[in-house]
Amino acid sequence: MKLYRALQSQGFGSRKGCMAQVRAGAVAVNGTVCDDPEAEVDPAGLELTLDGVAWRYREKAYVLMHKPAGYECSHHPSHHPSVFGLLPGPLLQRGVQCVGRLDQDTTGLLLFSDDGQFIHRMISPKKGVAKVYLAQCAEPVTDAMLDALRTGVQLNDEPAPIAALACETVDPHTLRLTLAEGKYHQVKRMIAAAGNRVDALHRESVGAFALPADLSPGNWRWLEPAELHQLEQAWPSAKS
Repeated sequence: MKLYRALQSQGFGSRKGCMAQVRAGAVAVNGTVCDDPEAEVDPAGLELTLDGVAWRYREKAYVLMHKPAGYECSHHPSHHPSVFGLLPGPLLQRGVQCVGRLDQDTTGLLLFSDDGQFIHRMISPKKGVAKVYLAQCAEPVTDAMLDALRTGVQLNDEPAPIAALACETVDPHTLRLTLAEGKYHQVKRMIAAAGNRVDALHRESVGAFALPADLSPGNWRWLEPAELHQLEQAWPSAKS
């Protein structure tokens, strides 16, 4: 692969812009400055350095964020800043999208990717990828409420009751809810249908992958291969 094409694929600008950066001596390949945009590079193990920042070559982008409250999962937010403003320019240039959305006041695990197949498999209701939420409720959680969520509650615009895959009490006002779908405001609407109200909502995990404890709100990082494998285990039928 030519160096300028590698840069382009990683979100560092247009063909012309990438070639200009290389010619200006602003790009290092595996630690060595290269000023030939046509130089051949091996994507395997390739590390590109621009403006002192090292970027490992990745054919596809898989990223996680600890979403903070007060951000919308939209490129064109209505009333709050966008989560995309928390990502670096090259990822935006690559066209990463949210893998499912969280409400502006919901915190927790949010995934991004430019891999359309991966996004579809993670959010498709047919795949049934489990998402685990921690919901703080306005009123104490009752056994009747838990039973309703486990057996199914009727939402206004749904033809049949929707049940949680699992539901348990964490403390008198907090429950952990596992869902296989991602309908609009689903957790809040289900808890409202069960006779309570959500005061705070946090997504803990998607599939077998949990939000890392050391990732602070508003921060992001790349998914490592083993972590991506964890997520892919949520849809084994996709490989068949």
